[in-house]
Amino acid sequence: MATPKSFLASVLGNHCPACRTGRLFKVKNAYRLQSMNDMAPACPVCDTSFSREPGFYFGAAYVNYALTVALWVAVLVALHVFSSLGWIEFNGFFDHPQTFLISGVVTLLVMLPPLQRLSRSIWIHMFVRHGSGHQASGGE
Repeated sequence: MATPKSFLASVLGNHCPACRTGRLFKVKNAYRLQSMNDMAPACPVCDTSFSREPGFYFGAAYVNYALTVALWVAVLVALHVFSSLGWIEFNGFFDHPQTFLISGVVTLLVMLPPLQRLSRSIWIHMFVRHGSGHQASGGE
């Protein structure tokens, strides 16, 4: 049997929090928009239920918000670094708001599917311990 993945590898790879082997999502490709949020009902390896309770994943919206704010901060820092290297002209948000907004929106649109999945993965990893396998669905 293979050694289990680390916590960080499990979160970033969208793996089951209990066994860290099975996949959280039915389709591996996050950019297949029709099935972007389709999660397996349970882990195919350890049978841990991913449908914890109705509305469980609404909490992932808060995680997604934090990741989105971090993404906007990263875009701002990247623009300042590119400006200091002389690659672009960017003196700050108030001098070049269109540069910041366009690059931020484009980056957000490209990163939205992986961020959505990552937020769900982080959320379920906060509530299911490693090694807790074979959980019953329905809050038991």
